[in-house]
Amino acid sequence: MEQKILEKISLWDNQNLEASLREELENLKQDEKALYDAFYTDIAFGTGGLRGILGVGTNRMNIYVVAKTTQGFVNYMIEKYENIKEMGVVISYDCRKNSDVFSKVAANVIASNGIKVYIFDSLRSTPELSFAVRHYKAAGGIMITASHNPPIYNGYKVYDHEGCQLVPELADLCIAKVNAVENMFDLVEANYELAFNKNLANGMIKVIGRETDKEYIKLVNTVKVQDVKKDNIKLVYTPLHGTGTVFMKELLEQNGYNIIPVEEQMVPDGNFSTLKSPNPEEASAFEYAINLGKKENADILIATDPDADRMGIAAKNKEGEYVLLTGNQTGAILLDYLAKYKHTEKQRVVYNTIVTSNLAKAICERHGIELVQTLTGFKFIGEQAALIEGTDKEFFFGYEESYGYVIKDFVRDKDSFQATLLLCEVASFYKEQGKTLYDVLFDIFEEYGYYIEGVHNISLVGAEGSAKINQIMTHFQQNPLASLAGKEIVTIEDYQDSIKIERGVKKALTLPKSFVLKYIFEDGGWFVLRPSGTEPKLKIYVAIKGNTLEEANELIKNVKAEVLAIIDQI
Repeated sequence: MEQKILEKISLWDNQNLEASLREELENLKQDEKALYDAFYTDIAFGTGGLRGILGVGTNRMNIYVVAKTTQGFVNYMIEKYENIKEMGVVISYDCRKNSDVFSKVAANVIASNGIKVYIFDSLRSTPELSFAVRHYKAAGGIMITASHNPPIYNGYKVYDHEGCQLVPELADLCIAKVNAVENMFDLVEANYELAFNKNLANGMIKVIGRETDKEYIKLVNTVKVQDVKKDNIKLVYTPLHGTGTVFMKELLEQNGYNIIPVEEQMVPDGNFSTLKSPNPEEASAFEYAINLGKKENADILIATDPDADRMGIAAKNKEGEYVLLTGNQTGAILLDYLAKYKHTEKQRVVYNTIVTSNLAKAICERHGIELVQTLTGFKFIGEQAALIEGTDKEFFFGYEESYGYVIKDFVRDKDSFQATLLLCEVASFYKEQGKTLYDVLFDIFEEYGYYIEGVHNISLVGAEGSAKINQIMTHFQQNPLASLAGKEIVTIEDYQDSIKIERGVKKALTLPKSFVLKYIFEDGGWFVLRPSGTEPKLKIYVAIKGNTLEEANELIKNVKAEVLAIIDQI
């Protein structure tokens, strides 16, 4: 094992560690590979901030890493905001293991710098955290969550004064401050609860809750486009044990919708005991909802992830079976509805990412709506929202394929509360016409073409996995493809090198650098290779337009198969 890593292990070994972390470190000493993986690197910021496995070490989520990151974030904000002490910082957390502990440790670190802290009285969602930062005119925000990752993970997201996650150039400045923090162990009080209560008593920490919820809900209610008959549909809802338990059911019932909750999953649970995965992108997350939906003859099934920024749905097909819609498909349904029925005097602007289906482009062109594409990560959409404030343009809708949507930009991140409320309106509207959301999707396909997409994830864990991902990406960079699955590739976009090669002609890409490769076919279809910024995965995205559903699905299957065959040879 390298000397540098041995020195890191020794440093931790010589500290008065929290009891459970001490025990884990002693156990790891018996497993060199596991010990190496816990210390070989420092857990790094990705598209969703810090996200990692809970445990001891520099490559794990624990109180010391949280404290160090918080102090670095504070140092970054002190340089950026002259009145940081008065502005303060907002903290929220989800249902995951140690989320409440991490939030209190972070609050203590901030308070120790003489900066006031607003912290929620219990778990709250990522979108409400984004809203609260702007509501309290704070300098920044911290959200303790690992989003949809498995139970062994937790994470830490940071937000600027606009309620937006830090874009790369700002994240780099923040990371430099984090890396410069010395002796993270001195930042954590032996009794963090006692320290937290002292900061409460002296006014450095203020607990917020229901009053903030009311202001947030008031704005969520403004996403409604038109009055619809609301008692005509049945909705099954599950928060998947996450922050949607707080008031999603209340929000929908107040708006007149018939909500049937999955009671077993309405209880916050960091173990996600009824689930294989708390990810609404995966069919297994809907198992309980489908069973309840069949029993109640529900029209739609809705699931939100643990921090309630993502929303997934299932709708009935012609045979009465529940079909899970992709993020692209749900986004297209919402966009099509907004384009037809929401009118504004300003120029409407829609935002999505480079891995979002081209169906959005077709819909926007039909309705005279400007479409702006960003890199993957909702922070880039949030950034764009801030740029058009006070102009003749209006933020009309933002979404990405990974089940993230925002209708109004009082939230600068994905917002499942906004998305769910609008979706209920859309479903009710079309129910009066005798249509399910599945019918609506196929109406859109008939109008614009069969835009079908898919994502294949290759899980590659640890140091070896990270090296393998880099090897695969480098291979594709150095060996550009001319065709695939019988289709000519006319354009290659390399976002790491900021180069676009279109029919042999090189052009510069203007988006920020990112380790992403996009191959575009002659007919506009494409596939993308992208290492996940939040999980140890290589993501393969494929998007195809076919004349029929069968044709599009066959093309997707063939493209995936040939890409995987190349990867198998690397």
